[in-house]
Amino acid sequence: MSYLVMLPLVVPPMVAAVMILGMRHHQGLLRIFSLASILAMLALSILFIQQSADGSVHVHAPGNWRPPFGIVLVLDRLSALMVLLTSLLALVVMLYAIGSGWDARGKHFHPLIQFQLMGIYGAFLTGDLFNLFVFFEVLLIASYGLMIHGGGKRRMQAGLQYVVYNLLGSTLFLFALGTLYAVTGTLNMADMAERVAMMGPEDAALIRVGAVMLLMVFSVKAALVPLHFWLPATYAETPAPVAALFAIMTKVGGYAILRVYTLIFGPDVAATGGIFGPWLMNAALVTIAVGMIGILGSRSMGRVAAYASIASMGTLLVAIALFTPAGILAALFYMIHSTLAAAALFLVVDLIRARRPGESCGLAAAPEMAQAGLLGALYMAAAIAAAGMPPLSGFFGKMLVLDAAFAHDRTGLIWTVILGTSLLAVVGFARAGSAVFWKTSPPSDAPKAAVGTASRTMLETAPSPTLALAATGGLIAAIALVTLLAGPVTAHLDAMTMQLLDREDYLRAVLPLTDTTAPDAPDLPGGDLHEAAP
Repeated sequence: MSYLVMLPLVVPPMVAAVMILGMRHHQGLLRIFSLASILAMLALSILFIQQSADGSVHVHAPGNWRPPFGIVLVLDRLSALMVLLTSLLALVVMLYAIGSGWDARGKHFHPLIQFQLMGIYGAFLTGDLFNLFVFFEVLLIASYGLMIHGGGKRRMQAGLQYVVYNLLGSTLFLFALGTLYAVTGTLNMADMAERVAMMGPEDAALIRVGAVMLLMVFSVKAALVPLHFWLPATYAETPAPVAALFAIMTKVGGYAILRVYTLIFGPDVAATGGIFGPWLMNAALVTIAVGMIGILGSRSMGRVAAYASIASMGTLLVAIALFTPAGILAALFYMIHSTLAAAALFLVVDLIRARRPGESCGLAAAPEMAQAGLLGALYMAAAIAAAGMPPLSGFFGKMLVLDAAFAHDRTGLIWTVILGTSLLAVVGFARAGSAVFWKTSPPSDAPKAAVGTASRTMLETAPSPTLALAATGGLIAAIALVTLLAGPVTAHLDAMTMQLLDREDYLRAVLPLTDTTAPDAPDLPGGDLHEAAP
């Protein structure tokens, strides 16, 4: 089992290297190998879910260097869930990219996807803050290339903004790591958790400085107001399959906050004193408002989807900011839903864009598009999911968040913001949908011919437009499945929440016991895999 934890960090880059060296001019082979790699990771992620279902924590130490001195990879319920969610999303994105022909519109699409998956998997599996930084950089470097895939002036401008903003975030990440290492002498998350818990008041100031800088870094990744400026233009101009995959990238920021601020800087830690909850709550509530108002005021479908992603992160971070078992459970459920809903919305927007004139998919009147009825149904389902309306899982997720907020001293404000902005979302999505599907240009022969030609061109150049539609429909079906299985899913997430809040299993699994750390202690075989049962 030990070597299996390494496979998500080994298989994608190896496949990418083979693609670059031997398949650059063979699109068919690129697609086959890319799909095979993703399917292998999907099968492995299902195995991870099974292995962690009993609450055991699996730790792999590459090179057999014992923690906290070596690199460690940690598999528990939460990391297994995020690996599975990433693999499912990657499969849908790849099928859509192949069906729509997006993967053939520029160079190195498939290798870059593999490198980005490696970075995302690594961020979820690492047990070390410095390696979290490394994997952040891996996924960001790959995303730089992916977001300008296909070229275009607006895409290049958005890419430059994205690069600059995230480089500043990476610099701040290094400052945070340097500060925390200077105080604690370690960057292993389990080891740091134990040392921070024993810190006295004389070291509390530097601990808080490092923790606040980390929170800012993760907030950049999660697009939390006021650090969200990079996201609307970036996601609106990014190729649709890439934007759909980016739906999991903002969740990397949410995951990092959840992991670090439950394991290391929890509310019960004297050095930090639970100061982060109020800050995070205020910013999250403003993020929801900004995102929903953005949906209402957007002039293109791409911007509507981008602001919906911001609003969903705000709702997720409100739940995390509660720092209670009910709040974390709600956050985990909403993380699953919002990832699927945001990705589905981006893919639906791309299907609409391909059938309307112009690149921006604006809300101005245009000739009636091909397959308007089917696309209208897909858009309505994606909009209902993104707005959190019944009967899909977004409604259940928001109800979990509202229920968790009952015990908070700002219950009224939280309920007002979430319910009020949900109404704004309904109005905004309805406005955009009516503009695209109902407000058509006055009938004339020229516009009809133009739109017919555009639709025929799209359908003829795409390798399999039916596959693109099926992939998008698959995401909607996955959201419906989460709704139908809400009971079992919530039960599993409840156990995951208890494991997150009870740090002892994690600490026991990662840090070697006293008798195994003696100088003459024998090395454990198989890369030093520890397992701690609940």
